[in-house]
Amino acid sequence: MLGLSRAWAALGPRPLRIRHDGPVTSIQPQLWVDRAAAAVTFYEAAFGARVLHLVGEGEDIVAQLAVGQAAFWVAATGASATRLVPRQLGGATGRTLLVVDDPESVFAAAVRAGATAASPVSDEHAWRLGRIIDPFGHEWEIGKPLIPWPPPDGLP
Repeated sequence: MLGLSRAWAALGPRPLRIRHDGPVTSIQPQLWVDRAAAAVTFYEAAFGARVLHLVGEGEDIVAQLAVGQAAFWVAATGASATRLVPRQLGGATGRTLLVVDDPESVFAAAVRAGATAASPVSDEHAWRLGRIIDPFGHEWEIGKPLIPWPPPDGLP
């Protein structure tokens, strides 16, 4: 495998281009992991993520990734006692929802890439959803709404 720094240099910058007429607002979670380069490789294989930005070397990196127009960050925890990874806690403290057109194929790709299936893709609460635990302990929901979302009258 090419080292991430060399791979990043070979690809050149690939910025996320979102045009806004007004102020920019976005939420971009940062996942703390003990093996950041391995996490980047997993998210590329599992979700088709693209590296938008990467600094550091080896496993001691911070990377911004995107799946479609959705961006998130991966960062090594290093020696910090204040940044805990799910395995240190014995489970995840939250879940990230990845909204995609084809939950079944993304779910299958994630499992092939090393995720653990927590619940198979099925219809639930007006969504088509499946749940995985990634190799770093983070829980993901992969799905799409089955009705126009958000529902015009509130709850489905």
